[in-house]
Amino acid sequence: MWFETNLLLLAAALLVEAAFGYPKGLTARLGHPVMWIGALIERIERRWNRPTLPDPRRRLNGAVCVLAVLIVSAGASIFLQGGAFLLASWWIAALGLGVLASSLFAQRSLHEHVAAVGEGLTFGGLTEGRIRVARIVGRDPETLDEAGVARAAIESLAENFSDGVVAPALWCALLGLPGAIAYKAVNTADSMIGHKSERYRQFGRFAARLDDLVNLPASRLSAGWIVLAAMTMPGASPGGATRAVRRDARRHRSPNAGWPEAAMAGALGLRLGGPRHYAEGPVDDPWMGDGRAAATPDDIDKALRLYRRACAIQIAAAVALFLAIAP
Repeated sequence: MWFETNLLLLAAALLVEAAFGYPKGLTARLGHPVMWIGALIERIERRWNRPTLPDPRRRLNGAVCVLAVLIVSAGASIFLQGGAFLLASWWIAALGLGVLASSLFAQRSLHEHVAAVGEGLTFGGLTEGRIRVARIVGRDPETLDEAGVARAAIESLAENFSDGVVAPALWCALLGLPGAIAYKAVNTADSMIGHKSERYRQFGRFAARLDDLVNLPASRLSAGWIVLAAMTMPGASPGGATRAVRRDARRHRSPNAGWPEAAMAGALGLRLGGPRHYAEGPVDDPWMGDGRAAATPDDIDKALRLYRRACAIQIAAAVALFLAIAP
């Protein structure tokens, strides 16, 4: 019964988030679960990541920080989920928890942020495109021409489809609301402290390694959703996506990001990745795909259409699997 419950919860969460997103008014009044997790991480990090500590102690403190945040966030969600099923019928509890879990997905917000980059390039030119892409990527926007801005937006769409949509869905299907919130705790820790800067190189090492591990299955699944989406979209190439994944995904410096990026590149006939500049310095990454590097705002639109189809396929899969095994 637990798997059917998780699937119903997941399907409700994906549908609610796709339709409504997370209300801005609610964010202003109550914040967001990721903000709460981030505040806890920040508070612990300030106390436990003092630069005077030796490296082994900072690594240990970083691991304990992540585990503490996991225990608090997963524990609270276990209590919430258990209470819901005690107080309400199975259907009502699962659907209600699905509405709460919708805050853990980024289908709609990711679409809005990437679409904003395309609109900025189209109506505001390169300067506006750089301003908007800087909100979703960490690279130096001043080093990007129009094609670089467009590629950065599409790469962010592909990578965050895996991290922000597929991964929480997978862990929700396996472990329910506690699985989804535990994943978001790990992912938030990686985004905050899993960097190679002097401050976080030691303290954030465990967070970065754990994030790579929990994203491993979702990155492969996200590439599969993109290939399936390409089969349904005129002008996209499922064969190109499959070839790019097989050839290029493992060449990426990240064990996970290369899979959705290669699939997106091959499906759209683009080259993504490649050399780029971050605040820490240049990164000489290999290219994903063998198509055009000269991406345009039209390519952002095509990537968003492909993304919407991939999201819809994932929702349909959750609903179909639930209907197939539900009592």
